[in-house]
Amino acid sequence: MSTVFEHPIRVYWEDTDAGGIVFYANYLKFFERARTEWLRALGIGQHALREETGGMFVVSETAVKYHRPAKLDDQLRVTATLAEGGRASLVIAQQAWLGDTLLCEGTIRIGWVDAAAMKPARIPSSVLERLT
Repeated sequence: MSTVFEHPIRVYWEDTDAGGIVFYANYLKFFERARTEWLRALGIGQHALREETGGMFVVSETAVKYHRPAKLDDQLRVTATLAEGGRASLVIAQQAWLGDTLLCEGTIRIGWVDAAAMKPARIPSSVLERLT
């Protein structure tokens, strides 16, 4: 297990549904932003990574559990941490918090693919070393 990365996200009008709460699918967007910033904080810029290695991460599986709703203008804290590491895919555990209240949690499996062929490949060891 790696350390927990935290990223702040403000809930905007566009994130909410007709009931004024965050639309359930938008938590996946929040998780994506936090994962991207987590990788960036580790020195892994996804665009540069693709240019340098010819590969990229793609989401292959998600599981999400919703506990409580977030609302317009809430300041969330979205986390990301490596739950499982492998040679071709990783499982990232993520959570969205409002203060000390857990709103949503999930796991996201990201796999490594050859960007040109879109076929599974091994994650470069230089990337794995930064993640673990």
